[in-house]
Amino acid sequence: MNNPLSRSRSRAYSYTYSLVWKRNAKKYTISLLRGLLLFGLCFMILQPLLNKLSISFMSNSDLYDSTVINIPRTGTLDNYKVVGNLLSYSKALFNSVWLTALIAVLQTTAATLVGYGFARFKFPFRRLLFGLVLLTIIIPPQTLLTSIYLNFRYFDIFGLVTIVYGKPINMLNSIAPYLIMVAGCMGLKSGLYVYMLRQFFRGMPKELEEAAYVDGSGAFRTFAVIMLPDALPMLTSCFLFAFVWQWTDTFYSSLFLRNITIIPTALGALAERFAHYYNNVLGFTGIPPAALTQVIISTGTLLCIGPILLIYLFAQKGFIESVSQTGIKA
Repeated sequence: MNNPLSRSRSRAYSYTYSLVWKRNAKKYTISLLRGLLLFGLCFMILQPLLNKLSISFMSNSDLYDSTVINIPRTGTLDNYKVVGNLLSYSKALFNSVWLTALIAVLQTTAATLVGYGFARFKFPFRRLLFGLVLLTIIIPPQTLLTSIYLNFRYFDIFGLVTIVYGKPINMLNSIAPYLIMVAGCMGLKSGLYVYMLRQFFRGMPKELEEAAYVDGSGAFRTFAVIMLPDALPMLTSCFLFAFVWQWTDTFYSSLFLRNITIIPTALGALAERFAHYYNNVLGFTGIPPAALTQVIISTGTLLCIGPILLIYLFAQKGFIESVSQTGIKA
């Protein structure tokens, strides 16, 4: 004889089991789709890099062997030796490291001061000036190429330089234009860093500053002692962004630093240097084969992004934490 209570328990159990199964099926389906999406994105990012890595280790026999697709049969490091000599890699790496680090530090410092000023102080034409900052993000620097070149080729400040020296100063082929533009928050992506830091400081509680003012701290001490320590995650993000973008910059590097060997400009001339090496050192005539040129360019690209990858491997934890801990609030 069936017990009504047992039947109701059985129905409840069946309903609960069905509900749990549906929820688990939905959760696992979403997880599977998310995993497939992430795998596809990672493959799109890593596949070109792995392809260049494979090509860079190929010898001439592997390069012209139709049976060799991805994994070299007879790997070699000769490509790295050739490219290292063509790029003057040791010299270019040293110049790139100190130049990029200097500009990234100065750029982050200037953007921090300006961003904090926009966030916390009220002054005339504040909104207009911040709108001009946003314009530096929107307008590509290539549109200002002629004016930038003329300003630093004939550098003068209200005619004072001409009065003192008799003629304007040619500041090209030096680091001075870099430093002037970065200090004035007109460097590469400076407007973006000002915007990020301004939004971050706006999201911080004003009670922190008010408590510091009550304790007798001035504006600068409050900024340096109270606000900056809390802003370290965002400062880390801005510094890493500035370092990476400056490391791969070719626009300002080719405009200002023609006489200084750095990795981006050396990489841009790699194909021409390899053609000279192919004809004058190896003893061949004519244009180098496209396959060999591709190997050389792929190897040079890896040598260019290698230091950035190393920096990310060591700084990824702090970088991810800085991104996750900082929110941009309107």
